[in-house]
Amino acid sequence: MKRLLFAAIMTGLFSCSGNKEKESSQLKDSPSFSTDGKKVIVYTTADSSQYRLSATDTLEFKEMGQPLETQICVFVDPSKTFQDFLGIGAAMTDASAETFAKLPRDKQQELLQAYFDKQKGIGYTVARTNINSCDFSSDMYTYTSDGDKELKSFNIDHDKKYKIPFIKEAMKVAGGKLNLFGSPWSPPAWMKTNNDMLHGGKLKPEFYDSWAMYYTKFIKEYEKEGVPVWGITIQNEPMATQRWESCIYSAEEERDFLKNHLGPTMQKEGLGDKKIIVWDHNRDLIYQRAATYLNDPEAAKYIWGIGFHWYENWSGGEPMYDNLKKVHESFPDKNLFFTEGCNEKFDPKRYNDWALGERYARSMINDFNNGMTGFTDWNILLDETGGPNHVQNFCFSPVHGDIKTGQLIYTNAYYYIGHFSKFITPGAKRISSVASRSQLLTTAFRNEDGKTVVVVMNQGKDKFPYYLWINGKAAEVTAWPHSINTLIF
Repeated sequence: MKRLLFAAIMTGLFSCSGNKEKESSQLKDSPSFSTDGKKVIVYTTADSSQYRLSATDTLEFKEMGQPLETQICVFVDPSKTFQDFLGIGAAMTDASAETFAKLPRDKQQELLQAYFDKQKGIGYTVARTNINSCDFSSDMYTYTSDGDKELKSFNIDHDKKYKIPFIKEAMKVAGGKLNLFGSPWSPPAWMKTNNDMLHGGKLKPEFYDSWAMYYTKFIKEYEKEGVPVWGITIQNEPMATQRWESCIYSAEEERDFLKNHLGPTMQKEGLGDKKIIVWDHNRDLIYQRAATYLNDPEAAKYIWGIGFHWYENWSGGEPMYDNLKKVHESFPDKNLFFTEGCNEKFDPKRYNDWALGERYARSMINDFNNGMTGFTDWNILLDETGGPNHVQNFCFSPVHGDIKTGQLIYTNAYYYIGHFSKFITPGAKRISSVASRSQLLTTAFRNEDGKTVVVVMNQGKDKFPYYLWINGKAAEVTAWPHSINTLIF
């Protein structure tokens, strides 16, 4: 079976970085953007080819004027700016960290470089981790003894074996900093109505204050270990009763827990600068949940953003991208932040399935265009079984570590995500980008250094030319079948 290994990167991927033109920073906010003299560097990943984030062309803008209807175009308008870009990353779960620890040292270094090095890899700047165990843990655990309402027994010794060392090594390769946020799947069983970390249940009201303090202890203990925590989500998937760790909150319950317990506790404990993310579930109910939280000023003052996942199309329907737009229009001062998504139903025969990467790009382009500020993939690394997972809920990650052979397996999802994460930098602003044909999906950003990054995905099976068109000038680009381009100028 053909496997897309990281060695391909080192033998040609990213190979044209030395040819990139330096843009003047004075263009950053200029409404009279000019393409004069600018080179367009094209990076490509394409099915049925050797292109994997490969520098495939250097183009020039030429006079074009009004295009013909028969000419396929991507129209970019740098004068129209939208939300800021926070970053892209993935979850560093127990499963990811355990798999990482079992790889040979040279493969560990390769993986860290592949994900977190901006020059040699794809430059992740965001990470998520689980508070207490989740489905992607080999065991069930919490940080306290049973019944310890005062949390006197609280400790994170469990995480010191695999997770914290993994996160610290990633931080080092990422330049010393990651925007790390923590998410609980369930409080300890003794705090819940069903006395079980699994199968839903609710947080008992008498433990609201203890559970609020739990988050602060998690943050402080991680920071004692040299791992800064950027933020938290209140509850992973608060409307899902799962056979793994889960806990249910209605919109009103989550709102009231935040405004009466968690928010004030975070402030009191000196953690008011940490970002608090609500919902952390699918796009389907996102508007109702957002409105319930944000129409209450006492709750809204603690909220940095609304987290969301992509699993609402479980019944075979289309992803509900438009729901994000409605939230963004109604609450433009709050951030929309993708907190989890993965390709489910792991099968090693699908390692080379091109749909794996296309799902990521389709979601990212649509979500960015509807107001998303950052993207967090689910497990950054899993083993050759799609785990470990203590409830056999196995899935794909962009990269798998085969513990038996010591090899890394790169699916095309890694490269598709990299078309965004490698080139768009934190602090960038999204700009207008529109395609004239439905088989092309596109989004675009202006980085703080003045560079423009346009991502274009060809969902179709045909190869054809299209024009990157700005202010009457255009560069002709090749869209390979089932491919993605990143265009930089």
